[in-house]
Amino acid sequence: ERPGVLFFHGGSRRQMLLGWHYMYYYNNAYAMNQYLAALGYVVLSVNYRSGIGYGLNFREAIDYGPAGASEYNDVIGAGLYMRSRADEDPRRIGLWGGSYGGYLTALGLARGSDLFAAGVDFHGVHDWSAWRSYPAISEGDPKQRQERVEALRLAFDSSPMASIDGWKSPVLLIHGDDDRNVFFTQTAMLTAALRHRHSEFEELFFPIEI
Repeated sequence: ERPGVLFFHGGSRRQMLLGWHYMYYYNNAYAMNQYLAALGYVVLSVNYRSGIGYGLNFREAIDYGPAGASEYNDVIGAGLYMRSRADEDPRRIGLWGGSYGGYLTALGLARGSDLFAAGVDFHGVHDWSAWRSYPAISEGDPKQRQERVEALRLAFDSSPMASIDGWKSPVLLIHGDDDRNVFFTQTAMLTAALRHRHSEFEELFFPIEI
């Protein structure tokens, strides 16, 4: 029985291909997955809902991301498939990904540590309610303000930080502290929470790196 690895791309408006990718970032990810396969891992690259290449309804998935994290169904579905394989060790299933893939990696570890033994989270989003794009709650009329409060609550509930107490598996966290897409504070808050709960993690941070 071999160890297994799930990979989740970023975006989420992207997809992994069956060969070398046209984007440099995913060329590297594809190479890493090929390397892991050559070492004997069973590797599954997951094109989860809200990505491209599978039609409008798939891309505009219901309740995805900060509106409900419906992509978690694909994380769990991929993990359960991996566990069902005769050539796979069900006790050694890991997951990794960057940015949006880091978000899904963290979500898998926070909600599904019984299934996933370890993870590598590159510059992932860990709290949607702390994301950049939400307007100030104080703006607009009372109805708009209430809608924003509810949206922020749902965004937090859709985040790994909301399920941090269930995080039992070890993780490697990687982030550049000058990241312009996913702010470094997203990983800093996660490390603080894991440290507070005495959860096992390692961190690899790159100063002045985007």
